[in-house]
Amino acid sequence: MSPTLALRARLFGEMPREARDTLFLLGVIALILLPQVGHLPLWCVGLALAVLVWRGALALRSRTLPSLWWRAGLLVLALLATWASHRTLLGKEAGVTLVVVLLALKTLELRARRDAFVIFFLGFFAMLTNFFWSQSLLTAAAMLLALLGLLTALVNAHMPAGRPPLMQAARTAGWMALAGAPLMLALFMFFPRLSPLWGTPNDNMTGRSGLSNTMQVGTIASLVLDDTIAARVRFDDDIVPPRNQLYFRGPVLSQFDGREWRADQPWERVGLPGNLSVRGQAVGYEITLEPSNRPWLLMLDAVAQAPEVPGNLRVFQTPELQWLANRPLGDLLRLRAQSHLEFTHGPLRRVPSLARYTALPEGRDPQTRALAEQLLTQARAAQPEGDLTPRLVQMALTRLRTEGYGYTLEPEIYGENTADEFWFVHKAGFCEHIASAFAVLMRAAGVPARIVTGFQGGEVNPVDNYWTLRNSDAHAWAEVWQEGRGWVRVDPTGAISPERIGQFRRLAPQPGFMASAVGAFSPTLMQNLRASWEALNNHWNQWVLNYTQSRQLDLLKRLGFDSPSLADLAWVLLVLLAAGSLAVGGWALWERRRTDPWLRLLAQARARLAATGIELPPHAAPRQMAERLAREADAQAHAPLRDWLLRLEAWRYGREPSPAGLAALRRELQQIRPIRR
Repeated sequence: MSPTLALRARLFGEMPREARDTLFLLGVIALILLPQVGHLPLWCVGLALAVLVWRGALALRSRTLPSLWWRAGLLVLALLATWASHRTLLGKEAGVTLVVVLLALKTLELRARRDAFVIFFLGFFAMLTNFFWSQSLLTAAAMLLALLGLLTALVNAHMPAGRPPLMQAARTAGWMALAGAPLMLALFMFFPRLSPLWGTPNDNMTGRSGLSNTMQVGTIASLVLDDTIAARVRFDDDIVPPRNQLYFRGPVLSQFDGREWRADQPWERVGLPGNLSVRGQAVGYEITLEPSNRPWLLMLDAVAQAPEVPGNLRVFQTPELQWLANRPLGDLLRLRAQSHLEFTHGPLRRVPSLARYTALPEGRDPQTRALAEQLLTQARAAQPEGDLTPRLVQMALTRLRTEGYGYTLEPEIYGENTADEFWFVHKAGFCEHIASAFAVLMRAAGVPARIVTGFQGGEVNPVDNYWTLRNSDAHAWAEVWQEGRGWVRVDPTGAISPERIGQFRRLAPQPGFMASAVGAFSPTLMQNLRASWEALNNHWNQWVLNYTQSRQLDLLKRLGFDSPSLADLAWVLLVLLAAGSLAVGGWALWERRRTDPWLRLLAQARARLAATGIELPPHAAPRQMAERLAREADAQAHAPLRDWLLRLEAWRYGREPSPAGLAALRRELQQIRPIRR
């Protein structure tokens, strides 16, 4: 036989059970640790992979396991590396790192069933730690597969000696999971929810929305490369406002140092009234915000009444109309709000606090200042009296439309005088270049102006009709103050590229090889697959991740509770658990009475023999089983069980078999000590 055929026969046909079970368990561990790769230090990933491969090679070659000194040395090295990476051995990151290391190192002392049980329970714990980083549908599916794998390995470890197929253990594990599903569903629906779904709020303070309370010219353009979802919106009755009015407000930036815009601190907003006044019919909608680890809520301009949020969250509105929460949003958040597309806000008469919105750094952008003076002169000549702000705005927008300015994802590198370079050198940029240059021009002309960042546009998912906002929809626009009107939105990007605002044209990078190949095969296939997956993931978010305490109480209302509380939830859960326990107990009692008690005793004896490695056919009679024990090398040790089997047969075929005699045989079997090999 060739070496290749020999290896294949060893792998698939002649591999010892111990090696097969070990390799299967190592594969399950690898599946558990795979989602952790992006969140662990590189040394931890490398060490875990090396240990698993090493242990697999030892199992394949039937080699002895490494000594205690090897294991102790690796453990000390892992502890030192954990301290060097996290500066602590406590906390979420360091704790998960240690769990992964311990799980991998424990495989190097996998000798007895007791060691396997330790690995099983470490594996269950490591599986749960994956939800510290992600609670997505994909992660849940991977962990469900890992759960079935661990249950299969656990069932297999309890199966008798010999070489039972793994598929048999997998079927048993699957039935166990199905049997536990009702209990899991009851706990999920009615267990009082006092914290986020998995009980551990996300403390990673790296924002995922891409927006920030500062903006350097050129930073938002990089978000176009990020196509991940930032929020999903479902409008009431599927009535979507006009596309050019879908502005979702984020941080408002007021301070400018020449290159960077910055939001005001809370104490710097004192003296600036909001004065929000709305009119027209409100637009109702439900918005689901992805975790951003930022405190701001993306609301469609403008929200007059506080949105409906979960009970443990508090929200408030700043004078710039931005809605903030009392804590960073580390978990999925669904809320309801009503917005008015027609509104005015801000002071209607000039107040001293508006002077800060005309401030510019000294010595910067001299050409823009000169352009502002030129526009002021032309505006005064055309309109000697009255507020010049509307005319200045129109003159600036006309210049953007008619003098060759462009909208691009790849603008030239900007230096210190960003406004001068946009107006007179490059004449092209992304939304933040355009909005920043416009706001600087307005300030140079004495018009209060500021930058608003957020999201503009989006796209509707044809599968579930949710309006999807992606990070690539991040946008920056300007607001100028006008006498008698307050702050007025001006989006200079629309003057250069109207289709960006009206039709939501995105500037996107070139698709990858796989996407291009699929697109060439079917132009709509990739789009349809993406829409279907996002709709499925949205259902997971809405019905699982966002199953909050308020939705639990709403469920109790539908069940007939007038004023449900956490105590009611606990009572419903206890009643369901009690009813389930009674049902299982009743079924067990019925099954016990339905099955012949004599056959049940015989099956117990057969199971005890199987545990010692003596396989017998299911139809073997007690006398056949006793004769088999008499042929064993240690027949004397099996004598008590052999004699018991003969008495069991005599009771069955006696003239008057009595229940008392069968009960005595049952007690005798319990007193016979099992033989272990």
